[in-house]
Amino acid sequence: MSNELSGFRVLVSGAGVAGPALACRLADAGAETTVVEIAPKLRESGFAVDFRGPTHLKVLAKLGILDELEAVQTHAGAMRTVDADGRTIFELPAEFAGGDVEVRRRDLSAVLHRRSADRVRYLFGDSITALRDGRDGVEVRFRGGGEGTYDAVVGADGIHSTVRRLAMGPEDRFVKHLGYHIAGWDMPNDVGAIPVAQQYNVPGRMASVAADDRDPTLAGALFVWSSGPLGVGWQDLAAQKQAVTATFTGLGWHVPRLLDGLTAAPDLYFDAISRVSVPTLHSGRIALLGDAAWGVTLGGMGVGTGVVGAYVLAGELARTGGDVPAAFAAYENRMRSYAGRWQKGASPGHFLAPASRTGLWLRNTMFRRAAVRRLLVSSSTALASAADLPDYP
Repeated sequence: MSNELSGFRVLVSGAGVAGPALACRLADAGAETTVVEIAPKLRESGFAVDFRGPTHLKVLAKLGILDELEAVQTHAGAMRTVDADGRTIFELPAEFAGGDVEVRRRDLSAVLHRRSADRVRYLFGDSITALRDGRDGVEVRFRGGGEGTYDAVVGADGIHSTVRRLAMGPEDRFVKHLGYHIAGWDMPNDVGAIPVAQQYNVPGRMASVAADDRDPTLAGALFVWSSGPLGVGWQDLAAQKQAVTATFTGLGWHVPRLLDGLTAAPDLYFDAISRVSVPTLHSGRIALLGDAAWGVTLGGMGVGTGVVGAYVLAGELARTGGDVPAAFAAYENRMRSYAGRWQKGASPGHFLAPASRTGLWLRNTMFRRAAVRRLLVSSSTALASAADLPDYP
């Protein structure tokens, strides 16, 4: 790319992963790109994310960040299921759990930000409050009082997308609760955790812990449990901690000490496990990208698919010289089928925390078989691959 989009104004909501990846490619094409992010700075929390297969690796190389990510990869990724005494029931290999390249989400965000910061305007601590889509552009109002008009607006602001709500309607039309919740926090490694994630199950509940591979004195805990809607506010840290504690109190293994770590944790990742389903990826001059468009909480290929989507969306805008209707239609045509191959059937809660004794026994029995584990690795790589991915300049 060079200057195909010179003078073309794009606003991207969300500075997680897909948004900065899109900004990188748009800046390469000469677009005047602004990224708005509600958080006051780049987020420093979040789980490890992975990329797998030739499609993901090709796009990372096109973004110019593959070497940097390989330098900061975790070299972990295996998942070991254990019983109450810590004995291994089965272990999924790093090739499945961590893909070809696994990195911390915060490292990925930092690399993408560095790649684009000198050519992209970042607005931290602000958000979009109103959108008015017209023939000549999208008029935008910001929470901080600013206004602007853009040739295109892209919502890369996660499952609970503000752009999707403003452009297409309330969240409950598009986000389906899958019957599980998730909580994750960092804590001192006082349980003897190792870099391989170890997880312990009882029906409907899973507790997991893994040591930080860079600082083994630290660990990350992850809990998943079967639950209907809880009605807990996303900023109500005390209520979130109470919900987790009430659900897991009384379990064995390392759970009591992990709950002690939760009590002292200054922050917490807490959410329902949900799936996004939208009838279209765009409306007028407004498009959705990443989790806002096809997200599944804990969906293993969500981040990789979001980066591929950023590559395609920027590529089509550049290829058409900023013809928004043509570019968005081509983007939808390519990404609808690619994302849908894994997204519709993804249900991580059922895999991580089967709700019944029978379901738990069946999962454990199945994944004790080496042939099943090999099939899981090959099928996940196949789902991530796209033979017809365009080779944009």
